[in-house]
Amino acid sequence: MRRVILLVLVCLCALPVRGQPSSVDETAIRAAIQAQADAWNHADIPAFMKAYEDSPDTTFIGLTLRKGYQPILKRYQENYTTREQMGTLTFNDLDVRLLKGGCVKAEIALVTGKFHLERAAKGEAKKDDGIFSLVWRKGPQGWKIVLDHTS
Repeated sequence: MRRVILLVLVCLCALPVRGQPSSVDETAIRAAIQAQADAWNHADIPAFMKAYEDSPDTTFIGLTLRKGYQPILKRYQENYTTREQMGTLTFNDLDVRLLKGGCVKAEIALVTGKFHLERAAKGEAKKDDGIFSLVWRKGPQGWKIVLDHTS
């Protein structure tokens, strides 16, 4: 009997993530992305960075590779020094894919999309449009970006 119960539990753990937990997790990630756009549009880089995991392993891949929360924060602060350089940020074509870790529990998400900056001035960062892929991890502080590849 114990083997049957164990087999049922193993089979349940192998099911794809569906239903309410996925909706809640996807909603949380989309809300964090919207909070990033809102923070950016208020020229608040520290608030924009709250979506990133504050870890030395957090990685940003753009023209160069930066590893660590502080170096990523510094890059944003150096490349966008004025409100005019930051402009207005919008995200579109977002696709959120939740990946399960444990028993029907989403712990990793892959997010792809496009960004657009509408701005009057450019600093070090010259790009106004691009695509991105993000790896999010669900931890004690909720969903956080652990890898950002923007081009």
